[in-house]
Amino acid sequence: MRRWLPALALLPGLALAQGAWERRPVAELQALDKVSARVSVFPAPVGQAVRFGTLSITVRACHVRPREEVPDAAAWIEVRDERAGAGAPPVFQGWMFAAAPAVNMLEHPVYDLRVLTCR
Repeated sequence: MRRWLPALALLPGLALAQGAWERRPVAELQALDKVSARVSVFPAPVGQAVRFGTLSITVRACHVRPREEVPDAAAWIEVRDERAGAGAPPVFQGWMFAAAPAVNMLEHPVYDLRVLTCR
């Protein structure tokens, strides 16, 4: 199986949409444990896995709009559930947008995850 990474994360200097986005090294994520109602906000450095409950979250790219434009952030995220086993596919893989979290979201029975910003 070929592992697809976002083309934007692989090409330095290329932005999400014709020069309208800037790279950042850290995503700020918000996670909700639906069972305990615990909400956590934490940094996720690009390329490093972070844990929330049984989830292993890896941000592959993080971009923000320039200051003079409408604020937004987008992050390419890969989420694995450690309960699924070593060879299991990710439970989520794709772009998440801070301004529109419902566009592409993690569908998990126990956890919710969203991007707040990139810094």
